[in-house]
Amino acid sequence: MKTRAAISALCLVEIKKSSTGLLKKIEYRSGTWVPTAELSGAVAQCQETLRTATDALDTYHRFSDEQGNLTGEELMSVQPRSFLVIGNLAQFQTEHGVNASRYQAFEGFRRNLRQPEILTFDELYERARFIVDHTENSGVSSENEDGGDIPF
Repeated sequence: MKTRAAISALCLVEIKKSSTGLLKKIEYRSGTWVPTAELSGAVAQCQETLRTATDALDTYHRFSDEQGNLTGEELMSVQPRSFLVIGNLAQFQTEHGVNASRYQAFEGFRRNLRQPEILTFDELYERARFIVDHTENSGVSSENEDGGDIPF
């Protein structure tokens, strides 16, 4: 993917399932919860994809069509951002509230990663809902000057 702003920048996004487990069900040691193989594998996959893309693309990339004609589309690739969308925070919810130990373990894992940034499906949904609600309530048009949609 790429960002849509004054400069388009490379952005890598890996999407897994919302049902993917985030932490193993059994403690590694007392009070120590570890990521599932699916989560750690997805992180490794994102990191390899980022390395491969960075090696393959120049800092400034111009696209061309099948005949070799430039399309006018340009992309900057300077330390691209990487996102992993996986799982759901409801996994930490119990009958009587949030399992704080498991949630803290997950937060500690994802906040100490440089790349990728990990988002759960429910977090992504709430971010999108906030943007839509804010745009509708602020009177901001969702179309640009050319009549096309504004990319969020």
